[in-house]
Amino acid sequence: MKEDGGRDETDQYYRQLRSEADASGYSLNPDGAFARELVEGLIANRKRYGYESCPCRLASGHAASDRDIVCPCDYRDADLAEYGACYCALYVSRDACIGRKEVCPVPERRPQAGEADMEKKEGPSVPEAPLPYPVWRCRVCGYLCAREGPPAVCPICKAREDRFERFM
Repeated sequence: MKEDGGRDETDQYYRQLRSEADASGYSLNPDGAFARELVEGLIANRKRYGYESCPCRLASGHAASDRDIVCPCDYRDADLAEYGACYCALYVSRDACIGRKEVCPVPERRPQAGEADMEKKEGPSVPEAPLPYPVWRCRVCGYLCAREGPPAVCPICKAREDRFERFM
């Protein structure tokens, strides 16, 4: 993506991500060159797989299997709270952004093969009385809503509809 067209595409997507992050209370890594390299990886993965999987993780190429690592990944908020940055460091906490908190190395939170199957079997507890509407949970930020179907866009983190799971 070293051509002018690639640089324009990277800059445009970087500005979009930064605007969305600012509007949602998040911060992109203040090292603009580093952040743009990650954005190039997101663009490359979008062209390769059809979705923006984390550039620091190995994607399977199957959207359903990789939904948890589509940027912003399901692990971002927990990583920001605990380590000051997400796994790839595209997103950093406000304190880390202004230098008040030092960013620590972030271990991989994504379950390995087999662990994910155990998580799915456990699942959420089901209330005894039936609810009038299903409850949907944003896998990125944890937002919950009760309605017929998931919202098109999460009002908190702006994740798309496919990032919601039926919670109850």
